[in-house]
Amino acid sequence: MQAGKLDQRVTLWRLSGGVDDWGAPLPDELVAVGTVWANVQPLKGREYLAAMAAQSEVTTRITMRYRPGVTPDLKVTHEGKQYEIESVIDTNSRGVELVLMCRG
Repeated sequence: MQAGKLDQRVTLWRLSGGVDDWGAPLPDELVAVGTVWANVQPLKGREYLAAMAAQSEVTTRITMRYRPGVTPDLKVTHEGKQYEIESVIDTNSRGVELVLMCRG
């Protein structure tokens, strides 16, 4: 992975749920997990059609350094736009790079 290609900042978020003192569920809040350097690429043309065949409405590919704990349960924001993670791909299964297929 070339560090120069990771030229945009994205923030990873998770929903924090919980219960109050009486056991009633609390409303979900987004809690920042971390802000990382990434490459954000909107999918277009054939890439978009191929991604749609495998995923539901994947519109964006986000590439970042490997970070443990990144799952489809997280959300991503980039320049004020929020993305849902459809899938997380550990490129070459080596723990070096993650590709997030997102919709948003």
